[in-house]
Amino acid sequence: MNSKLRLGINIDHVATIRNARGGLHPDPLKAALIAQSAGADNITAHLREDRRHISDIDIKNLVKKLKIPLNLEMAPTNEMLKIAINSKVKRVCLVPEKRKEITTEGGLDVLKNKKKISTIIGKLQNHNIRVSVFIDPCIKQISACVELKVFSIELHTGEFCDNKKNKKKEFFQIQKSAKFAKKNNIECHAGHGLKYNDVKEIAKINEISELNIGHFIIGESIFMGLKKTILKMKNIINNSRKKKFLLRSA
Repeated sequence: MNSKLRLGINIDHVATIRNARGGLHPDPLKAALIAQSAGADNITAHLREDRRHISDIDIKNLVKKLKIPLNLEMAPTNEMLKIAINSKVKRVCLVPEKRKEITTEGGLDVLKNKKKISTIIGKLQNHNIRVSVFIDPCIKQISACVELKVFSIELHTGEFCDNKKNKKKEFFQIQKSAKFAKKNNIECHAGHGLKYNDVKEIAKINEISELNIGHFIIGESIFMGLKKTILKMKNIINNSRKKKFLLRSA
């Protein structure tokens, strides 16, 4: 079956540009609305503890104005739990967070922090919030997520995107992980570091139902415009998915 592959647009780095100078421009909400009009399936925003890009006000505005889901990325902390519940978001993705990191360096270690994460997940689910967990493509981590009964996982694709020598190995690890997740009735998403060429390969993994892409799209939009960049990315995704389906059906 040629299942649709959804595309989520991460708008964090619109806020990064805004915050570099202060003020209100460029507005992440405006970027989110353009993405929505270009056919994005959701908007992702990471509210970091140090508020280096997305702010609390941004989250409130996005929840109020968007017609598509907001996927709130957050560290599994009590502060973020309270914000997620009070803002009435429908989706949360739990991610690791280090103050000194430039960007997210890897997946959340669910095995190591299972008790704490379980408590956060339970409280979110009690408020009818769908919970995803951002993890490395690792069967043991997925198994831990299965036990925690999360709605979905998001596989960290950074190693695949950055690794030039063992790209095939990283791809097969992602594919293996996606198949294992689907077998255990967990929806599988993927993201981090994806560019046009990387997406062509990841989109062929039929068990992945959603890709979340931010930095590359925001960067490329400087040259092409945001709407055109999103439309090009969606076209690549759809063509890659369709090509895979036709090859399997032949």
